[in-house]
Amino acid sequence: MPTSHSDVPSDVASLHDLVANLQRQLDTLTSRVTSQRAYIEDLEEAIRLLRHQRFGRRSEATPREQLGLFNEAEAILDAEDSEEAEVRVPAHTRKRGGRRPLPETLPRIEILHDLPEAEKVCPADGHALVEISREVSEQLEVIPATVQVLQHVRPKYACPECKTGVRIAPMPPAMVPKSLASPSLLAYVAVSKYADALPLYRQETMLERAGIDLSRATLAHWMVKFGQGVQPLINLMREELVAGDFLQMDETRFQVLKEPGKTATSQSYLWVQRGEPREGRPLVLYDYDPSRSGEVPKRLLEDFRGYLQTDGYEGYGAVCETNGLVHVGCWAHARRKFDEAVKGQGRGALRKKARARSAKETKALQGLDRIRKLYRIEKKLVGCSPEERHRRRRELSAPVLAELRTWLDVSLGSVPPKSLTGRALGYLDKQWPKLVRYLDDGRIPMDTNLVENAIRPFVTSRSYCTPCSSVRKQRPLRFRRCATRASPARQRLANAVAA
Repeated sequence: MPTSHSDVPSDVASLHDLVANLQRQLDTLTSRVTSQRAYIEDLEEAIRLLRHQRFGRRSEATPREQLGLFNEAEAILDAEDSEEAEVRVPAHTRKRGGRRPLPETLPRIEILHDLPEAEKVCPADGHALVEISREVSEQLEVIPATVQVLQHVRPKYACPECKTGVRIAPMPPAMVPKSLASPSLLAYVAVSKYADALPLYRQETMLERAGIDLSRATLAHWMVKFGQGVQPLINLMREELVAGDFLQMDETRFQVLKEPGKTATSQSYLWVQRGEPREGRPLVLYDYDPSRSGEVPKRLLEDFRGYLQTDGYEGYGAVCETNGLVHVGCWAHARRKFDEAVKGQGRGALRKKARARSAKETKALQGLDRIRKLYRIEKKLVGCSPEERHRRRRELSAPVLAELRTWLDVSLGSVPPKSLTGRALGYLDKQWPKLVRYLDDGRIPMDTNLVENAIRPFVTSRSYCTPCSSVRKQRPLRFRRCATRASPARQRLANAVAA
């Protein structure tokens, strides 16, 4: 590159070569700047999304009118489709707000508040008052857990003459022989730990308040024996579960301390299966495995045939191909990708006028609104029979899916594939054959929210501070802040709770 006028060549050919060289350098720099700008935009999106996940609300629900600001065409089409519903408003009865009645199945204890005998006389003429009616008001009383001791008394009998052959009634079978644990106590500890996300060390403290000294080691031993005792029931549940033709499955990370062959910081996984082999009677089974490989669902679903609904994890693909299962996708995960893309744009992007919006903002909002339209249709079908739901899905949802597929084909190349919007479009395109399979059967829901709710207690109990090994124990959500960066008073309080 010439640095002065004297360095500029005088002949035309050399000038052409110099201009061509400079143009190549300019193209290289322009390409580099464009690439760096796209990289910076992706990082800014990721930062905005992380800030929203850290400080914003977690709900994916978006007010209908907010999206309407950015999709005038779709809003007009929706208005034309629902013109009759907007013109003819049927009469309806609105439920009156107030206190809900208490269940009739609860026992009632009557507390009579009567007038004194001296006040049961008419002050005007002295006649005795008679009861004409009663006014009843109810209060709900909760009795804390009552701790009592069951004494098993077994009289011994013997012959008074030969003084041999002592006889005594046998003890009833126990889940944990020769222990203090009654069936009700075992059920209480198990439900508190696995359904209510109360770790054993918290239950130990709760029992201490009642004057009961039971160590965590004892409670843990009881849970191991309890699990072994209910294994036949679990086997029956699994046989009934795989006998059906529809299952939902999910997995979540699960940390196990002092596991052979693994460090305390390594991750294991908890797998959950949910199905309704009998309508209205869901079955949920949990399985622990140190691995997340595709061999786990192969083992768990060895005898299952039918529809399997999961998220986008590829580990389920092998078992579906091997066993001939129909793999159904989850629309909630697809919607979440677009929701994250919208949140990654930041609040400033949502305030821009239509003519100033970028392609990523437009596609993210359009994709989110089109998926929300499918959910609005599904909301109308709540309470329908599977046959009716299947028919109406074909009638109402299938055209929306066809429009969404056409829009997706046009939109795939319009945004950078590594951006949040590009990833959402790519996920929707990759999962499309699985996502549309919910149209095949009215029993299949649109998403895996039911099985995710079943695994939620294990996730909510996982609220320990990851960076700090000194406070590795589970802690309440309000102490989620890292104790090493907290104030001295907060740090002492967090350490006390962790202990």
